[in-house]
Amino acid sequence: MLMSACQTVWIARHGNRLDFVKPDWFNTAERRYDPPLSEDGFIQAKQLGQRLQNENINHIFASPFLRTIQTASEVAKILDLPIKLEAGIGEWHNPHWMSEHPETHPRELLEKDYPYIDWNYTSFCLPQYPEMEVTMMKRMAEVAQELVDHYSENILLVGHGASVMGLTQGLTQETPMFQPSLCCLSKLVKTGNKWAIELGGDTSHLSETEEDVRLV
Repeated sequence: MLMSACQTVWIARHGNRLDFVKPDWFNTAERRYDPPLSEDGFIQAKQLGQRLQNENINHIFASPFLRTIQTASEVAKILDLPIKLEAGIGEWHNPHWMSEHPETHPRELLEKDYPYIDWNYTSFCLPQYPEMEVTMMKRMAEVAQELVDHYSENILLVGHGASVMGLTQGLTQETPMFQPSLCCLSKLVKTGNKWAIELGGDTSHLSETEEDVRLV
């Protein structure tokens, strides 16, 4: 598919996660590296959807982790778009964060609660464990390029902190000068053959209350 002369890629990080609010959750969780959103995380996700409802987004891609699926689902409800699960924009499989390959929720558990998922979509890349930072950044860059090559319209990518940094750098070839806060939103615009950061790490869609929660 030919790329358009002008395209917008929105990149969002998931909302607040339950294990950030209740750290003890990790100790008894069946899938301890795949926490859901916290209560305020769902509020953040809904605000993200409201922020994006008039941005003419044509495709939503999400990391296959539960917190990103839940964030993307709140946006999908507002935009009425399917969600394509792209493992290539998934969490950094950092051995310092995880003691084994992270287990995510299986399809049979997701199907009943997340009807917007498009199960016909196949990921461009499957991360391996353990994964060094240079490998993660390379994967993000390659997947970002594959996505804009195959989808020439405006797209939304819902991922993690590492995703925001890796996808942004992969497309623009510039190191982002911002830190990806929870439920932040970045906007990359392609004109001709060049990508530029038009919005980096924005959280203006969050209320003051949610902003306070995000910072702790």
